[in-house]
Order: sequence, then C-alpha cells, then structure tokens
Amino acid sequence: MAESKSAALPLGYAPRRRPFAGATILRRPVRINRAVARPAEFREPGRRDVRTAARPLGVRRPCDTPPAGGAPGRHAPAAKILLTPGHRQRDMVEIPSPMHPMTTLYITHPAALDHIPPLGHPERPDRIRVVDRVLEQEAFQSLARDQAPVCAIDRIALCHTQDYIDAIREAAPTEGMVQLDSDTSMSPGTYEAALRAVGGAVLAVDEVMTGRVANAFCAMRPPGHHAEITQPMGFCFFNNAAIAARHARDRHGAERVAVIDFDVHHGNGTQDILWADRNVMYCSTHEMPLYPGTGAASERGEHGTIVNAPLRAGDGGDEFQEAFESVIIPRLLGFRPDLVVLSAGFDAHMRDPLANINLLEPDYTWVTKRMMDVADTCCGGRLVSLLEGGYDLQGLARSVAVHVTALMRG
Repeated sequence: MAESKSAALPLGYAPRRRPFAGATILRRPVRINRAVARPAEFREPGRRDVRTAARPLGVRRPCDTPPAGGAPGRHAPAAKILLTPGHRQRDMVEIPSPMHPMTTLYITHPAALDHIPPLGHPERPDRIRVVDRVLEQEAFQSLARDQAPVCAIDRIALCHTQDYIDAIREAAPTEGMVQLDSDTSMSPGTYEAALRAVGGAVLAVDEVMTGRVANAFCAMRPPGHHAEITQPMGFCFFNNAAIAARHARDRHGAERVAVIDFDVHHGNGTQDILWADRNVMYCSTHEMPLYPGTGAASERGEHGTIVNAPLRAGDGGDEFQEAFESVIIPRLLGFRPDLVVLSAGFDAHMRDPLANINLLEPDYTWVTKRMMDVADTCCGGRLVSLLEGGYDLQGLARSVAVHVTALMRG
C-alpha cells in the first residue's frame, strides 16, 4: 500500500461493513512481460499427493535423493544465499501427525506474474520473481513443490459475501485496467491470480493438516490481509490467511486456528473478518500510526481473540521480539491452536520503502523459529506461511530465504 499515516482509532473501534461500491475503468493497454511463461497446456491441477505425484515444470518430490552433506530426510548445513535482481490429544478432533516431519512445501504459480499494477506500483510481479529465483538455489532443492490451484468459490465464501465475490469477478477487465481504489487495481490477469493466491493457501492447509508435509510456504500475489468482508483495499482482493484458517476448521476439523501477522501494516481485513470469531485468534505486530490506521492494542474483538501489539516508527528487532515474547506468544500458548497460519509480510525490513521499522534477516529467522516452537508445543508443528508484503526486492529475497531455511530445519 502506498504509505498513508493515520492517527490511532478511538477505543470504540468496530469493523466496518461497507459494500464494495464498484470500480473505475481505465482504458489503457496492459503490457505483460513475464520471465516465466505459462505452461503450454493450461489445465486446472487437481489435488494430489505431494509425495508421489508427477510434478509440472520439473520440480522434485521431497527426499528424492539425500541432500549433499546430510543423511536422507535431513538437510545440509547452511548454504550461502546468492541474491540476483507435540500435537495434544483432543476429545473430539483427531488430526494426523506429519508423515514426513522434515518436509517443507513451497507453493507458487506463474499466474502470480499476470496481475499487472500501474507503472511504479510497489506490489509488482518482480516480487515473485526474486522469491522464486532464490528458492531455486541449491540450498532449497529439498523443498517439495506444487502449483497453486484455482480456489473453489465456496472456500472464498467462508470469509467474503457472494455479492462481493461476484462484484470482483465482474470488475475484472478483459483489456486495460480497472482501478478499485487509489492503491488497488485489476488487470486482465488479476482475477485468476487472486483465485490462485487463495487456492495456494487452501492447498497448503490441506497438505499440512493431512500430514503430507510438516509445514508450507505459499508465495503468491496479490496479497490478502487488507481485504475485508465486502471491500478490497491495500493491494488485496481476497483474504488468503482468513480463508485458510476457516478452511482448516470447515474441512479438517481444527477446533482452533491462530493467524499471526508480522507484516508492517496492520491486517485490518483479517481483523474485520475474524472480529466475532471465538475459534480463530488473530495476532499482529505492525507499525502504528501507519496505513490502514487500525490495530490499536485496545482492539480485542468480541471474544478477546484479537491481539494487537503495535510498534512505533524507528523500532527494531528488540522491540519486535519483546512484542512477541510479552504479548503474542503467551496468548497463543493459552489459546493452543490446532494450526498456525502466518501472514508473512517482510516490509518491516529496514530496507523497505513503505514503513519505518528496522528489522533485519536475523529477526525473521527468530520469529519463524518462535512460531515453529508454538506450533510444536500446541499442534504437532503444523504451520502454514503465506506471503503478504515486502517491497524492497533485495530485502524481500533475503528475508524469504532465511524464513524458508528456518521452516526447512524444523
């Protein structure tokens, strides 16, 4: 989102319920310049077992060969990253433990490159290109890999109204560009990219909750945490993290799910959707005041399951870690989720142009490991990470590299 500083909201904050009012159509051509072309035979991939299914685009199955420097099923020592442009028993719910506890799944899709914003927009296709490039390096060859499918509409309807879903579909242009607000626009490839961003999140939940993999990282765009029940905003159309959490409950019988958001901007959309949900906890660290202006510590939800720990401009790793250790982690351990979902935004990095928090790569390693500790304590290690923000390409690539490295090492 373009930076827009805002004062903290009054104590009487409640989520908005305004309908999506429509779009402004800009009739200018959109040039698509993809570094990764769509596979020639385009078809909708179905659900498949990541351990045995044939994989498109030459990706490898987990543990096909022992990684260099390690035993089968183990990971090699840390490699240099080159940058180019105890599940507890439930009385009523039985959720399997991972069959391959060392396996991390990476989900993406070339359609993420087809969402084309206006020239100069920070949420651009190069974000996915640098992530994909870094995760193709030797240090990450033991990742399981899959492509994000188009999400079924009934999954999206777990968090958004049917009228809103229809309005987004109808707003999608066949040429030119549609401007939904000052920050959020649609090109001809946006609707499919948004459907696959949600589809990747749902697939990640399926693979983790069924025990096929230990954890998963989904790198898709557009991001999702600003999308409210009936309103797109802040580069977001559908709320990937909230849908993932509700899907885990609806399809897999998870009793409780926690969504932890460390993007530098508050996830107003996730909070809006989960405000009255006693079974999904939403926790966020974010700079405040900053766009979108929500996220005060006094905003707790109808059942106390909203946990905001705002940071101030200029804060760094010490303040970030203190917010987790003193506020968020105790609440998570008391809640004891059956699944941990991360809204993994990397725009609190000190290089990022849209905010004023000074995190570095070791801070992202730390928060990843601490959230894995919570998942290990509460739910057998089940964790799904979904890419949100991060707009400096070098900072994003480095941060994703250490994040995924931590996920792989378990």
